[in-house]
Amino acid sequence: MNSSISFLILSLVLLCGCAGDSGGPPAASETAGEPPTAEEPSEEASPIFITFEGTDLEGNTISQDIFTQSKLTMVNVWATYCNPCLSEMPGLGELAAEHDAEEFQIIGIVSDVREGEDQALAESLVQNTGANYPHLLANDSIDYALLAGVSAVPTTFFFDGEGAYLGSVVGSAEKSEWEELIHGLLEEL
Repeated sequence: MNSSISFLILSLVLLCGCAGDSGGPPAASETAGEPPTAEEPSEEASPIFITFEGTDLEGNTISQDIFTQSKLTMVNVWATYCNPCLSEMPGLGELAAEHDAEEFQIIGIVSDVREGEDQALAESLVQNTGANYPHLLANDSIDYALLAGVSAVPTTFFFDGEGAYLGSVVGSAEKSEWEELIHGLLEEL
């Protein structure tokens, strides 16, 4: 990534997240006493690809193949108890609706609701916030691939159209901040 995108990601002003050890691609960094920042993979390092399979709130099976459906995928890990997560979801729903799915898509992961558990609360929260994009339920595959490095929610990961990990952000952000970051990443791809 060029220096302007790196600076944008690192300087993204974030609201606080909800602590919890749900678990991802390399853990996003957070320094005590400082606002959360994004962590990018090293440019010399080989791209990081993940594999997973899970079920969304509608019962559809989704795997890492979903990344190939869009140039850029934002994976937002949230929890039903997390107010910052719920506060940013209306803006994320708007972003998902405003973008062509071939360019940009959002996938949610409900970190505190596992496949086979009662998902009524998660469904209600998605409906009430207007976050009308797929939301996966946690399972062992998703735990290993995406949640293993999550130390707080919300945590957001970005992947390109080949499924390569681009970076992560710990904490919530306003719609305008996400929009700026998304446009910058799309310009780089």
